[in-house]
Amino acid sequence: MRPLNRFTGCRARRYHPPDMLPLVRVPTLPGPPLRVPPQLEGLRRIAYNLWWSWHPRTRALFSRIDRPAWVRYRNPVQVLMGTVDWATLLDDGEFLSEYTAVLAQFDRYMLNGADHWFTRRHGHELPGPIAYFCAEYGFTESLGIYSGGLGVLAGDHVKSTSDMAVPFVSVGLLYRNGYFRQTIDADGHQEHAYPDYDPSLLPILRVADAAGDPLRVPLELPGRTIQVGVWCAQVGRTPALLLDTDVPENDDADRPITHILYVRGREMRLHQELVLGVGGVRALRALKIAPAAWHLNEGHSAFLLAERARELVAAGTPLDAAFASVRRDSVFTIHTPVSAGNERFDTELVQRVAGPLFDGDGRPGTGGVPIPAILELGLGVEGDRTQFDMTAFSLRVTNGANAVSQLHARTANATWHPILAEPILAVTNGVHAPTWVGSPTREAYQRFLDADLDDLDGRSDGSRFWDRIGRVPDRELWDAHLRQKVDLMHFARGRLLRQFARHGEAPAVLDELERQLDPDVLTIGFARRFATYKRANLLFRDIDRLARLVDDPKRPVQFIFAGKAHPADRPGQQVIQELFGRSRSPQLRGRVFIIEDYDVRVARFLVQGVDVWMNTPRRPLEASGTSGMKAAQNGVLNLSVLDGWWDEGWTGDNGWAIGGRETNPDDGAQDFADAMDLYRLLEDEVVPRYYDRDANGLPRAWLQLMRAAIASTIWRFSTTRMLHEYVERLYLPAAGVPVPQPGSGSAVHVITEAG
Repeated sequence: MRPLNRFTGCRARRYHPPDMLPLVRVPTLPGPPLRVPPQLEGLRRIAYNLWWSWHPRTRALFSRIDRPAWVRYRNPVQVLMGTVDWATLLDDGEFLSEYTAVLAQFDRYMLNGADHWFTRRHGHELPGPIAYFCAEYGFTESLGIYSGGLGVLAGDHVKSTSDMAVPFVSVGLLYRNGYFRQTIDADGHQEHAYPDYDPSLLPILRVADAAGDPLRVPLELPGRTIQVGVWCAQVGRTPALLLDTDVPENDDADRPITHILYVRGREMRLHQELVLGVGGVRALRALKIAPAAWHLNEGHSAFLLAERARELVAAGTPLDAAFASVRRDSVFTIHTPVSAGNERFDTELVQRVAGPLFDGDGRPGTGGVPIPAILELGLGVEGDRTQFDMTAFSLRVTNGANAVSQLHARTANATWHPILAEPILAVTNGVHAPTWVGSPTREAYQRFLDADLDDLDGRSDGSRFWDRIGRVPDRELWDAHLRQKVDLMHFARGRLLRQFARHGEAPAVLDELERQLDPDVLTIGFARRFATYKRANLLFRDIDRLARLVDDPKRPVQFIFAGKAHPADRPGQQVIQELFGRSRSPQLRGRVFIIEDYDVRVARFLVQGVDVWMNTPRRPLEASGTSGMKAAQNGVLNLSVLDGWWDEGWTGDNGWAIGGRETNPDDGAQDFADAMDLYRLLEDEVVPRYYDRDANGLPRAWLQLMRAAIASTIWRFSTTRMLHEYVERLYLPAAGVPVPQPGSGSAVHVITEAG
C-alpha cells in the first residue's frame, strides 16, 4: 500500500520535518516574522496549525508565554508577535519541559496515522482526497469566519477528518469582516458591528503557486475577470483553503465580495457563492488536487457542480454526459427544512451574473454550459421559473444526499420528493468531543475511565469508556461539573458587568452582579440563533408562574440566554428585545440574563457550565441542532422539544422531552401546550430532582441522569461516528470504492430509526 501522503496538501514548507507531512499538502508562503528563539522554533509550527484549538494543554502553554495577550486574542500567532520575555522563559525549566512535551505530542499526531480507523478499515487507497465545500467554518473564536451552527458543525467535521486520518481538503471563504459582533443597547435593540480582520495576524498562511508566488485563480464576471487569492488554515492533518477577493489586482468594487459572511445584498451573495463554488474548483485544479469525491455542505457551493460540468464540456464531453459524470462523485448535505435557509436567486440575476462563467451552446469542446440548462436543473418543487433554487440544483446533480437527523430526513424527503431520484439519507450530526468537553470533566474521564476523547475510534484500551461511566465517583463527577459551573459564572458576570456599565447602570446595580449568578442555584441555558421558530420566548408565556419558579426561596432557578438574530431578521431581533426587557423587569431581574455576542467561546462556557440545556423549537423545523449534544457530553441535561437530534437522542432517563411527537397545525395552540408542559416539567421534575440532596450534599438522582446523558451521547452523537457514516454511506460509493462488508474490519455503527 502506498503511503497516504502522496496527496497534495497544506504545510509551511520551512517547518515540517520530512517524515511528518500531512495527508494533504499545499505549498504555502512563510508567514510574517515571529521573533521566536531557535530553541523554541516548534512554537511556530504549532501556532500555524489549529490543532491547538482542541488541545487544552497547548492553549495553556501559549497562555503561559503571555497571558494578557492570550486572554485578549486567543490566537497563538498574535501571542508570538508580541513583546515576549523569552529570556525568562528559556531559564524556566518547567516551561521548557512542558514545551518539549507539547511539541512531541503535536509531532506524534502529525504522523500519517496508519493505525487510525480509516486506514485500518479501508486499507485500499482512494484515488484522491474528499473535497468538502462549506460557506462557513467555526474552527475557533479567533478565526471569525462562521456565524453559528452550520459553521461549527463544519469545523468539527474537519477536525474529525484530521483525527481519523481521512484524506480530506476543505474549501471556504476568507471573510475579512467576518460575521457581525453583537451588542445590545439599554433598550434591548441588537446593534451590529463588523470587525476588520488582518490576515497577517491570523493563524493562516497564503498558498503559493508552482513558481512560489501567491496563488491566484481567475473568475470571469460581467465585463471583467477578477482574481481570487487563496489562504490555508491547517487543521491538524487537514487543510482548509480560504478564498479571498481582497487582492490588489481587483477593482475596489470587487475586493469586498468576500468581506462579509451572509451579506444581505442578493447580487453580492450570488457573487460570493460563485467565488466559493467556481473559485474553489479552480483553486484545487491549480494545486493539482484531484478529489475522489466532492461534498457540498449545504447549497451555497452548488456552482461547483456547474463548473465541473463546464470543464468536461470544454474537454469534449457531451453536456448530458458531463452532468452525469459530475453527479456520480458528488454528495450533498441538506441542513434545514426552513425555506429561508434554502438559497434561491432570481433567474434573471443568475443569467446576468453567471453568464460569463457558464454560458455556451453545450457542444463538446466549446467550453460552455447553457444557462437555461443550469436554470432547469435548479427549478424548485413549486415550479417557479423566476427562481433558481440552489438546493434543488444540488439534489439533482449529486448521487447521494443526506439530512442531519432521522426526523429531518423524513421532513426533507416529504418536502423534496418530487425531484428526488433516490431518498435522502439520514446521517445525524455529531460534535467533536475534544473541542467541547470541559477540562475538569475530561480529566475525570481520563482519571477514572482511562478515557481518550481524541480516540473515540477505539485504538486504545479506553475504547467505549462511556459504558463504564458509573465508575466515576459521584463526588468527582459533581465536583468536575461545579468547577465548570463556577467558570461560567465568573465569565458571565464579567460580560454582564461590561454590558451594564456601557448602558450607564448605577454602581449599585453593577455591584449586585457579584451576588447574582450563584453557582449553587439551578442554572438553565438557552443559546442559539434567534429565529422566531426557535421560540426563545416560549418560557415567558406565563410571567407570574415563571416569577414564582425563579424566586422560590428554597429552590430558586436562574436562566442564561445568548444568541444573535441575522441583521435582516427583524422579527428575530424583536425576540431579543423582548427577552432583554423581561430580564430587566422587576419580576425576573437577577434571575434571567442575556449575554451578548454569542460565539464559540461563549458557547463553550455555556454548554460546559449550565445544569440544564433548554431547547424549544417548533417541531419539526429544527433539522438537528448540536449545542444540546455538546452539553450532554459534559453531563448537562437536556430539556427539549422532541425535534432534530433530541427526537432520537432522548431515552427517557437522560433528560426531559417537552410535549410529544404529535403537532398541532394551529401554531398558537401548539405554543400554548408546549409552554404549559415546559412549566410542568420545571416545577414537578427538573427543580425537585436538582435540589434533592443526600446528607453529603450530593444530588444522587440528578447524577444518575448526568451519567445517562454522557453515556448516550459521547459516541452516538460524535463527529467520529458521523464521519464513519459519511465515509461508508456517501464518500466511498461516490468515489467508486467498494465498501467492506460487516465483519471485515471495525464496523461502522449506523444510527437507525430504532437507534
